[in-house]
Order: sequence, then C-alpha cells, then structure tokens
Amino acid sequence: MSLFAKAATPQLSSFKITKEEFLQLRDFIYSQCGIYIAENRMYLIENRLSNRLKELNLKTFGEYYHYLRYDMNRRKELNRLFEVMTTNETSFYRNPPQLKVFQEKVLTAVIAEQRAKNDKKIRIWSAGCSTGDEPYTIGIILHEVLRSEILQWNIKISATDLSEAVLLSARRGCYSEYALRTTPRDIVSRYFTKSGAQFMVCDKVKRLVSFSQLNLSDMLAIKRLDRSHIIFCRNVIIYFDDEMKKQVISSFYDNLLPGGYLLIGHSESLHNISKAFQPQHHTGTIVYRRMS
Repeated sequence: MSLFAKAATPQLSSFKITKEEFLQLRDFIYSQCGIYIAENRMYLIENRLSNRLKELNLKTFGEYYHYLRYDMNRRKELNRLFEVMTTNETSFYRNPPQLKVFQEKVLTAVIAEQRAKNDKKIRIWSAGCSTGDEPYTIGIILHEVLRSEILQWNIKISATDLSEAVLLSARRGCYSEYALRTTPRDIVSRYFTKSGAQFMVCDKVKRLVSFSQLNLSDMLAIKRLDRSHIIFCRNVIIYFDDEMKKQVISSFYDNLLPGGYLLIGHSESLHNISKAFQPQHHTGTIVYRRMS
C-alpha cells in the first residue's frame, strides 16, 4: 500500500477546510487507522474528501466529521474514507532485488527448516496488500520454488488491507498490462490468462491467497491471524508516526514464529523503531528476523 502517492502538488478544491475542521478529521483518521497527516498537508484532506461532501450533500468538513461520528451509515462511510485517503500504487514483481532475496534466501531457508521438522506448512502475511499484486507475486514465487511438490504443502498467504475496495479488486485477480510492467515475460505466460486487454491470475495461484480487511491499529484483530513464518509490509509504516510504527512493528514481532522474517519497503527502516529484530543485510535489501 502506498499512501498519498499522487498528491504531492496541492490542487484547488471546491470546499475549503478550516484549521479546526482539519484537526478534527486528522485526529479522527489517526484514531481509526493510525495514518498521520501533518499540518502542512491540510490540502490532502481538502482535496481527497471534497467529493465525499458533494455525494453526501454536505456543506462543510465539520458536517462530514459529524457524519463520520454519528450518522447511521457511518460504518459504510468509514470504508469510503479509507478508500479515498489511501492510494494504491503497486505492481507485480515490484522491487526485484528484494524479491530475489526472498526467493533465494528467505523462502528456501523456511522451506528447508520446515522439511527438517517434517512439517510442510508455510504461513505468509501480506500486510497492506492493496490490489493483490504482492500476495499473488508471493504465490507465483512459491510455485516457482516448489514446482509440483507444492501439492504436498499446506500453504496460506493471508493478504490484508484497510480498503474493502482494493480487496474486491484483488479477489477478482484481473489486471492490466501496466500492473505486469516489472514481471518477467515467462512468468506472465505461465501464471496469467489473457482476456482481451486484461490478464487473469491462474487458479492455482489464487488458491494460495486469502483476502480480508484488517486495520493495522487493531491489535485484537491481528492476534486472530495465523502466526507467520514471513511477513511482507512494504511501503506502509513510512506513513505512520513513531508511536504507531512501534505498535505495528511490535504486533508483527508477536505474529511471527521464532526465526520468522519481516520484509519492509526499500525506503523504510526499523532504525529507532525496534531492536527486537536481527537485521540481515543482502544485496539490494535488508531482511529483519525474529530470532526467538
């Protein structure tokens, strides 16, 4: 998941937000999902939410805040709020150097450890999975590594996101050629079926992935997830403040099985956030491991 990816330049909005309204909505969004919006990004809320005011026939951002707090349809609107406040810039096989390390180092190590224990079970969590490109990529890599042996394994990729809209798209498994722009051509031919201008993920990959809505600030919901051998959470924590980052990373630590691996975005770091993980340096990426 990538937040605010295309909102670097302020644009004019038909609605004007006051400082008080901004603080109300900013604090409400933070309380609901941990996304922190600095005061110099007031225009983000103004631009992103203006269409919601129009659609709900509201006149001010203060009325919208009241709607989110008290209206009988507030739960439905909360999903729309999450949808418009998060953009989802992603693709298959994004950040190839990291995925190479995942395939050749992390995944092969986990498979070897599970084989040694005679326990052919693997659990992977894709947190902030967006439109499904990441968890499906993980599923493809599992097929590439295990080949026909994958039928003997109990594998589940839990893919979660804040936005129900992107999860709906992810479950369909239908993508444009642009989403495959960083994907090797032989992978496309083996794991996708072309239908007009669209590419459908094959069923054997889709079967590995289970999609569900999850708020990373909801610690109880996270505790209900399967314990993981590997967690992917790329380009998500960079948009949290330090307190929320520590909370989320702590929950990842608790979810990981001993010896489990955490992979985060190339522009993200656990420096000054957590010392619980052992960083393992590889060409092009750092992998964080829970040692006990």
